Amino acid sequence: MTHPVAIKICGLTEPEGLDAAIAHGADWVGFVFFARSPRAVTPAQAAPLAARVPPGGPRRIGLFVAPDDDTIAATLDAVALDGLQIYAPPARALEIRQTFGLPVWQAHGVATAGDLPTASTLDGLVIESRPPAGADRPGGNAQPIDWAMTKGWQSPVPWMLAGGLTPETVAQAIALSGAPAVDVSSGVESAPGRKDARLIARFIQAARQGPHQRR
Repeated sequence: MTHPVAIKICGLTEPEGLDAAIAHGADWVGFVFFARSPRAVTPAQAAPLAARVPPGGPRRIGLFVAPDDDTIAATLDAVALDGLQIYAPPARALEIRQTFGLPVWQAHGVATAGDLPTASTLDGLVIESRPPAGADRPGGNAQPIDWAMTKGWQSPVPWMLAGGLTPETVAQAIALSGAPAVDVSSGVESAPGRKDARLIARFIQAARQGPHQRR
């Protein structure tokens, strides 16, 4: 029996991209609450986008970088979110989960297979490359990891692959990594922060077709 790879479209800033993610069956849609990102949205901007997601549609995820509780609380007061993606150490991410009662996925940067975590008490991990030297933003910054390093890795919790994925590369990335889920942002954009509906459709189709699907 095959199981389709789960897909997250992150960094949504406008209705066209969000509607395309919904129409083509994304499992998660992500909003970035980090001012230095070209995909940043304020709670006021994200609220009407999150409200467009129909019942039973993709889960709405808020991405935060080293946030304090007040920042998260103010966002949740304005935006309906189903989960959080956190750039913070595991202990802090667990604190956030306990405080707000929402699923928390921790972003985890890796350079070698030895960096892959063997334990976690969170709901999931987002595996991506470490920020390059001099980067002013966390995360993979559109740089892929060596996809083969995760093949055979026994993740302690559900995980998704992120960083540098595009409609042209996602099928190979899934085949080499064994990833059960993938996360894309810049790889489906026509310009920084502007999602392209056609690229979203192509990405989701490429990720879900062919022999790389999980069994």
